[in-house]
Amino acid sequence: MAASIAFDQTALAVDRAERTAIPWYIWLSVIGVTSAMIGGHWDISWHRSIGRDTFWTAPHLAIQLCGIIAGITCGYLILATTFGNSSLRAASVGVLGFRAPIGAFITAWGGFTMIVSAPFDDWWHSAYGLDVKILSPPHVVLAIGMFGVEIGTLVLVASLMNRASGARRRMLLALFLYVAAMILVAAFTIIMEYTGRVMLHSAASYRAVCLLAPITIAMAPRATGDRWAATKLTGIYTVFLLALEWILPLFPAQPKLGPVLREVTHLIPNGFPLLVIVPAFVLDLIRPRIDRLPNWQHALIAGTVFFAIFLAAQWPFATFLNSPAAANAFFGSGYLEYFISPQSNQALYRFVQFEKTPAAFRNGLLIALACAIGASWIGLARGDWLRRVRR
Repeated sequence: MAASIAFDQTALAVDRAERTAIPWYIWLSVIGVTSAMIGGHWDISWHRSIGRDTFWTAPHLAIQLCGIIAGITCGYLILATTFGNSSLRAASVGVLGFRAPIGAFITAWGGFTMIVSAPFDDWWHSAYGLDVKILSPPHVVLAIGMFGVEIGTLVLVASLMNRASGARRRMLLALFLYVAAMILVAAFTIIMEYTGRVMLHSAASYRAVCLLAPITIAMAPRATGDRWAATKLTGIYTVFLLALEWILPLFPAQPKLGPVLREVTHLIPNGFPLLVIVPAFVLDLIRPRIDRLPNWQHALIAGTVFFAIFLAAQWPFATFLNSPAAANAFFGSGYLEYFISPQSNQALYRFVQFEKTPAAFRNGLLIALACAIGASWIGLARGDWLRRVRR
């Protein structure tokens, strides 16, 4: 009798573990996404602190590790589902004669694109020298691949989450919000030139943020049904960037390219995170009142709220951030690249006057509002699709 009870308890424990376990390919995909985001910010910091000395730097390897993990993991998943007896075959789609979950195809394509960008980037630097822009042609290819990996991983997680319940669904929900936060990190990385502290009193900065951020912030609550999804994912984004802001300066660095206009002894971080958590929290508060509206009405309200609250929060904070009072290890406004002139806006804590006239500034803000509304609608539509995906 005792042996029978012990056997039953063991069987129940195994069954519970199987019902709550997260598949290995999900964990590897999430690790790849994390590696790319750390490597991306580390690489920008490397350029700002050291300069580009060789392709084979640690940040480059961290970025490309994402493509390698994605390609191998999802490539194996596609082959195993197509030619093996994989349990995923019933939850798969067909592409060019192969079968796998749709997220696996997206992730594998993204990983392949990232790997292809590597020799292109190396050739570009050999031909044209140091980058002066984040969005150079090879970096655009890399960014497209990176978004492919992130979106594919998000779809993989969503398809499992929509078929799960209980503890397993809660864990998949947490992974979904984490990957969504990494998409936000990636989106803000590509517009970093418009969101530095000296740009935050320009309409161009708010237009860039409103073009991208509301997509993810509107998508996550609709896809998951979680009341506080927007706050949680923007909280993850904030903590992730704060960790990089505080950890990167702990590592020594010295410029290897000229001209060297100021002494740099450690890695330069990439700036304090944007305050998107503030409008995200407000949107989560009002969401129960607007969630049953048609998507276009929901987007109209959500986009307007995002624009107004983000502007109200970020503008005065930018005044503080772009001042000597924020030149400390916590806010990081005193960190300057080795090639920054003593007469630059960054060194003198002056805002860039991007719009030349008040009319241009007002028109820029109106465009930012329209971008926020349109991006919110796209996010809602994408969330509706993710909520239905099962394969």
